[in-house]
Amino acid sequence: MIFINSLQSEWLKTKRSTSFWLAIIGGFFIPLIWLIIFFYKGETINDYPPIPGMWTIHYNSLWQNMVSFLLPMGVILSSSLITQLEYKNNTWKQVHTTPQSFATVYFAKLSAILLLTLQFFVFFNIGILLSAYIPTLVLEGGLPNESLPVWEVIKSNTKIFITILPIIAIQYLISLRFKNFLVSVGIGLLGLIGALIATPVWEHAYLIPYSYSIMNIITPAQANVPGNFYVTAIIFFAVVTGINYFIYINRSEKG
Repeated sequence: MIFINSLQSEWLKTKRSTSFWLAIIGGFFIPLIWLIIFFYKGETINDYPPIPGMWTIHYNSLWQNMVSFLLPMGVILSSSLITQLEYKNNTWKQVHTTPQSFATVYFAKLSAILLLTLQFFVFFNIGILLSAYIPTLVLEGGLPNESLPVWEVIKSNTKIFITILPIIAIQYLISLRFKNFLVSVGIGLLGLIGALIATPVWEHAYLIPYSYSIMNIITPAQANVPGNFYVTAIIFFAVVTGINYFIYINRSEKG
C-alpha cells in the first residue's frame, strides 16, 4: 500500500509537466504528418501493396521514423525530467523524511517513468490508427479493407518497449547522480548519436544501451545484430537498475 501511494504521488507530479506534454506531442507528431501526407496525395492505407499487408506496411513505416531517433530521444528527455523534478524543486530532503523506505522512493519514481513511457505508446498507437482510419472514412467513405492484426500490433509494441528499457535504466542512473539536467540529456544524446553511427557497422553495438531500439529497423543482413538482443536488453535493464539502486541507497547525500 505504501508503494502504491508513493507511485500515485510520483504520477501526480508528472501531470501537466513537460514530460507529460512531451508524451502527448511526441505520440501524435508522426501520425499527424502521415495524415497530412495521405490527404495531400489523396491516398489511403488501402493504396498500400497487398504484400506484406497494409497494416504491416503502415505500422512499420511510422515506427521506423520513431524508433531511430525520436523515441529514444523522448525517453532520454522524459526520464531526465521526471528524475530531476526533486532537484528542480529542492524537495529531495522532504521526500526522504516521509515514512517510506529508500527502495519505495527509488522504484516508485522508476515505475512512474515506465508508466509515462507506456502512456506515450498508447498515444502513438491511437495516432497510428487515426492516421489510417480518418483518410479512408473521408476519402473513401469506409474502413480499411483489412482488419487490424491486434495480436501482431501488441507483439510489435512489446518488442519496441523492451528495446528502450536500457535507455531508461541508464538515464535514471545518470539523472540521480548529477543535479544538472543538461548533463543527463547531453550524455544521453551522445550515447544515442554513438549508437546511430555504430549499430549498422559494428558487430558489438549491442554493448551500447542506446542501440537496441535502432536494431529493430536493421536486418541481420545489414549488421551483425544478435537474434536475442531483446533478452540482452532486459538483462541490461535489470543489471543497471540493480547497480543504480545500490549506488542510491549507499550515497551519503541523496539530493
